[in-house]
Amino acid sequence: MTLSTGPALLSVEAARDAVLAAAEALESEPILVADALGRVVAERVTARVSLPPWPNAAMDGYAIQAGDTTGATDDAPIGLEVIAEIRAGVASTVTVRRGTAARIATGARLPAGADAVVPVEATTPVDRAGEPGQRGRDATGPLPAACLVHQVVPPGGSVRDEGSDLRAGDMLLDAGAAIGAAGIALLAGAGVERIRVHRRPRIAVLATGDEVRPPGADLGPAGIPDANGPGLRAQIAAAGAEAIDLGIATDELDEVLGRLRAGLEAGADALVVSGGVSVGPYDVVRTAMETLGRVDLWRVAVQPGKPFAFGTAHGPAGGRPVLVFGLPGNPVSSAVTFELFVRPAIRRLAGRADVVRPADRAVLVEPVTKGHGRRAYLRVAARRDEAGAPVRDRHGRVIGRLAGGQGSHVISALAGADARAIIPEADDSLPAGAEVALWWLDQP
Repeated sequence: MTLSTGPALLSVEAARDAVLAAAEALESEPILVADALGRVVAERVTARVSLPPWPNAAMDGYAIQAGDTTGATDDAPIGLEVIAEIRAGVASTVTVRRGTAARIATGARLPAGADAVVPVEATTPVDRAGEPGQRGRDATGPLPAACLVHQVVPPGGSVRDEGSDLRAGDMLLDAGAAIGAAGIALLAGAGVERIRVHRRPRIAVLATGDEVRPPGADLGPAGIPDANGPGLRAQIAAAGAEAIDLGIATDELDEVLGRLRAGLEAGADALVVSGGVSVGPYDVVRTAMETLGRVDLWRVAVQPGKPFAFGTAHGPAGGRPVLVFGLPGNPVSSAVTFELFVRPAIRRLAGRADVVRPADRAVLVEPVTKGHGRRAYLRVAARRDEAGAPVRDRHGRVIGRLAGGQGSHVISALAGADARAIIPEADDSLPAGAEVALWWLDQP
């Protein structure tokens, strides 16, 4: 259903819901677990093996029968014959019987007959002549003939039981979960070599404007450097997608169309255009979007970023529709509307279950004002302690300040912010100390 493109402003939620309704998770592909960092699980993954797969020693020491240590003290240790040494990675054939012990390394499989491990620190080695060595030495060097145990060890002491971490068949990660470094360790440790993940989204970025120049180029008498193209591509990468650079287009319909068509041919899952979505005489992006497909949204009740367009383009060779976003040309407005609408869509395309940033609570140390009837997303910096952690008040709220001027052109405030403070539509102003919702931003 095409939503109204008239003068009424859409709420942030209505606009985002419409965007997400058009964004379906991309197809899945099998990859090696070792290559899965940052990818999103397409189907539930279960453990192939139990962890640990067998009982093993939690510490360097001696595998024993716990009952042999009854009554052991520092002054009256219990002597045990040392019958073998067990290394990690070796399945020993020795059996520990009453009155015997086997020196064992951390992680080594517990031998038959043993039900506990006494840490080496609680033992004294004894050589073949019956002479005791140094108490609590490390478990290296020649294998002693016997050991003295100076403490009572309970059954299961210093032993990791089979399956005490997880068991074969347990769920490791559910569909929609993003895979971090710990997730890779979990999957690999549970014996999983390959998993199915959603394909990484490919997002094409086009900057527009007769005045826009590549960074470092001669600006001439009326040019400005392109901040939006590089900035949006960085935001796309931070959101977990692959960015395609479509360059800079002048405010000519044919050039905008040509570059957007190139993005479609390159296999983009979404097109993101900055600039040209307002109502000026040279704003041709909306016309280009309508030429390629349809426009479903036009203006949103947000500050900054009211001129925002969303639609879909026909995919090459009749493929799935391609999402098309028209963002404002001012860098701050472009960054904010990306956060509100493009980032959630990218995460939905990537198959993530969580698409919207979680909200924290904050108080601002200064008063703020905004436009009536629009939700504001102010660029703020959190007060931090000497360790770099955000400072919170006694109610657990982050203490924040404006990161600089809040104009939609002020890139310095954008760069100086680590969060967005959200001011509701109904509040035209808030005093210093007022509580606000807070979105934390990705930090390098």
